[in-house]
Formats: sequence, C-alpha cells, structure tokens
Amino acid sequence: RAPAGSSTASVAGMEELLSRSVPPLPPYETKEKAPPPAELRSAEFLRYYRALEAGPPRAELLTRLARDFGVDHGRVAEFSAKVLQAREQQRELGALLQAEDRLRYYLNPQYRGLFQHLGRLEGGLRFLVELRGDLVEGLATKAVDGPHVKEMNGVLKNMLSEWFSTGFLNLERVTWQSPCEVLQKISDSEAVHPVRNWVDMKRRVGSYRRCYFFSHCAIPGEPLIVLHVALTSDISSSIQAIVKEVPPLETEDTDKITTAIFYSISLTQQGLQGVELGTYLIKRVVKELQKELPQIKAFSTLSPIPGFTKWLVGLLSSKTKELERNELFTESEWQEISEITGDSTTEMLKKLLNNNEWVRSEKLVKVLHSPFMRLCAWYLYGEKHRGYALNPVANFHLQNGSVMWRINWMADTSPRGIASSCGMMVNYRYFLEDTASNSAAYRGTKQIKASEQVLSLVSQFQQNSKL
Repeated sequence: RAPAGSSTASVAGMEELLSRSVPPLPPYETKEKAPPPAELRSAEFLRYYRALEAGPPRAELLTRLARDFGVDHGRVAEFSAKVLQAREQQRELGALLQAEDRLRYYLNPQYRGLFQHLGRLEGGLRFLVELRGDLVEGLATKAVDGPHVKEMNGVLKNMLSEWFSTGFLNLERVTWQSPCEVLQKISDSEAVHPVRNWVDMKRRVGSYRRCYFFSHCAIPGEPLIVLHVALTSDISSSIQAIVKEVPPLETEDTDKITTAIFYSISLTQQGLQGVELGTYLIKRVVKELQKELPQIKAFSTLSPIPGFTKWLVGLLSSKTKELERNELFTESEWQEISEITGDSTTEMLKKLLNNNEWVRSEKLVKVLHSPFMRLCAWYLYGEKHRGYALNPVANFHLQNGSVMWRINWMADTSPRGIASSCGMMVNYRYFLEDTASNSAAYRGTKQIKASEQVLSLVSQFQQNSKL
C-alpha cells in the first residue's frame, strides 16, 4: 500500500529499484559459483534510500523490502521435510548434514544478501547503522510494523553484532585536546546527564575524570558508545558532586584516587541498540585504568533508576482503586504525609510526584525518605520481567556480574533526576574476581547479588508495604 501523498509512479519506481538491488538467492548447487552482484546496484540502493525523506517514504521502502524479499517459505517447507525424511530413513550422517545445510541456506532471507553487499561498500557499514536506526525508531513509533519488519530488524541486528564484535573496535580516550568534532559529538550524545556548556565539557574530560569511547575500524574517529568515569577516594553517593561546575582545574594527585565511578554510559547510534557494546567497553576501560592507576581498588557505577517514579505512580493509582487506605505506607507515615499535604487522598501524592513539587517541602522530603528508599529497593530487586530485573539499567549491570551495592537518597536533585527516580540513584559495584560467577548466577538462575543495605531495605518493604 502506498503511503499518503505518494504516487503510483514512485511506488513502481521503488519496486523496480528493489528488484534490481536485492540479489536473488542463487540455487544451493551453484551458491559458490554465483557471480557477486554489481557493486553499482548496492550503491544505487544506498543513494535512493538516503534521497528519500525520513518518515513515510522510508517506512514504505523498508516494509516492501521486508515483506517481498524475505525467506522463500515454500523452499523452507520442502527442505524441512527432506531433513525429517533423512532422519526417519536413518540415512548416513553425511546425507543428513547436507539436508540440514541446504535447509539452513534457504532460511536466509533474500534481503540479507543486500545487507552483506552494502556492508562491503565504502561507507556502507555506517549506512546500515543509519538504516537500522530508522527501523528501530519506526518499530517504536509503529511507523513500520508487522512480523516481516520485526524479523528484518532482528536479522540486521545479528549481522551488526558480528561486524561490531570487539576485534573490530578501537578504544579511544577523549581529552580537551581531542578534535573539536569528537568533543561536540560526545557532548551531543550524553543521554544520562546533559552537558550544559563547554566549561562543563572541559570538566568532564579534565582532572580526576576519564572519558572513553569505542570506534569501529570502518568508521574511524566516530564515537559509537561513550563511558564517563570519575576518579575519587570513595564510592560516590551524589551525581551533583561529579558533574557540577568547579573553579579552575587542579592537577591530579594520584594518591587521592582509590575508586573509579562509571557515572554515564551512552550509545550514540540508535542503530546499534541491542548490539552488545557496553559490557565490552566497561571491561576494556577497567583494564585501561588498572594499567594507568594500579592503586584503584574499587570499581562502581553511580547509576540512574529510570522508570521508578512512573512505577510508583502506577502503584498509587492501582491502590487507590482497590483500597480505602494506601498500603504502601505505614499508618504513621500516611498520617504524617496527610498532615503535611493537608490531604489524605492518594491523588494528592500522585500530583506532587508528577509535578516534582514534593521536593520543595523539607518536611515531606524527610517523611518520604524511608518509604521511598524501601519502595525503590523493591523496584530494583523484586520487580521482574521474565525473571530478570525489570529496570533496564539494573538488568544491564547485573548481567555484567556487578553487585547491587547501595541506594542513595537525593543523589540526583536535577529536575530530570527527581522526575524519573524521585532523586534516588544506585551504585552497582564490580568486584572483579566475582563478576564472572555473579554474571553466570544471574543469567542462569536469575539470582541477584545485593549488599546488606539493599537486602535490609527489601526486608523493610516486605514488612511495611503491601503490593
């Protein structure tokens, strides 16, 4: 179906381009001998796609590519039957393996060939990352949808995962002497704690700070994922102390440095979402820091808790419907909250959470400290998605083998921090000798390693709050 405003001629042009650009899957017998398609055709696809407006025209092309140039289901059915037949007839192993190889070959969607050829063009890999970025965004906004498009997104993600494996990645450190365009890209891509100005940027790559990124050998100098580190004497409990503007920079005293705090990790390319880069970047940076500053004994994050406020407001809404009195708080806590707000309804608390107004009242901040800490501990430790931590940042660091170490009250008092997690942040601590076993335990048995502080808050939640 043509998008609104597109003419029949442009749709016909699209179909013609796709049938020219997407190489047909040669028969299995001649797969080794088939001539490679002309480079010009892949280049033509690249130019055509880039010339299309973002939005409906690109969505239309991607939908047609996914739908009309996928797997030949008839062939797959035919060769699946042959694999079953070879097993049932108990034919020799060679015949069974060949039948399986043939089936595997026909399970390749036709567009995979186009992606392979694009990946070999100069600038082709960068283009494929852009194209996948459009796919990811289109799927999120429902501009493109359906099983064919989701399948193509998965195929391209797996291909990018191979092309962006660690052997092809270069670790680069950013300093104030780095090229201006690199500093600009690092600043623009900072998703966790936005960079305010050049003074702020200078601070983030200056004394007691490190900033690293991965680039790819085919896209040199282009940051793909960025990690910011603060070098401190203890495990930080507040982001303000790390990112605030400071007077002229002092020279580093290495004797003061015993701890590395990973306080921000940002993917700069939407098209690499789901490609495992963050885990490898943290591991490489740990090695780099151990080499440069062998006295560092503790590695920890200071991480945001995106989604906590939204989860809490959702809980308050469901509790309002079910119960007269809210059971997330103890009676004495709810009484104090009601006295301060002059309102004993849950709606009032929801309103204060939604507009950040509660932080203006010292009394309210004090009374909410204890219940919010235990609710947050439960959100991080107890709320699950398919058995793993529901919170995406927690899930990422736990998969890497870290320990849920400490929840920090009023650790991010920026409007963004208050809005997303009621100002709380969490440290995930990396004990290097235990990360492999912790990671295996979490991935295998979904067991979360947590400190006494976190477990004590979880236990307080179980005693005082009811979900």
